[in-house]
Amino acid sequence: MLVPENPVIPVEGASARDWNPKSFWYEPWGASGVHKGIDIFAQQGQKVIAATAGLVIYRGEWGQGGKVVAVLGPKWRIHYYAHLSSYGAAPPVLVGSGSQVGTVGVSGNAAGKPPHLHYAVFSLVPLPWRYSTETQGWRKMFYLDPGVMLKSGA
Repeated sequence: MLVPENPVIPVEGASARDWNPKSFWYEPWGASGVHKGIDIFAQQGQKVIAATAGLVIYRGEWGQGGKVVAVLGPKWRIHYYAHLSSYGAAPPVLVGSGSQVGTVGVSGNAAGKPPHLHYAVFSLVPLPWRYSTETQGWRKMFYLDPGVMLKSGA
């Protein structure tokens, strides 16, 4: 997919102040061991928007993520939106950057916690230079830090 990425913050009205920049790959993190994304805190029901243009490839319930939407975006990266209270577009549909894909909620293992969007980005193509000896470090070949991506616009 050769479309430019140019990601936007996936919660309408949110800014970099709404997540902890040190939460990506933080451990220990519950059943998953390490936190493979960022949690963007917002009001329950706030619009969750596509960070990039792409193809919605999944919408449904997915374990700890609760209600989730997955969008295949540029550079063969999947943008994962979790803990939603409602869904937007169903697959297979193309969405533009900024199109609504759901609303902020507390589904999955976010129940009982403040409303937030868990946003993760992973590459379908391994990035071997990202490998590390940290806990689950081999998985870093696939997961990208969404906070860094959002700040750099790439």
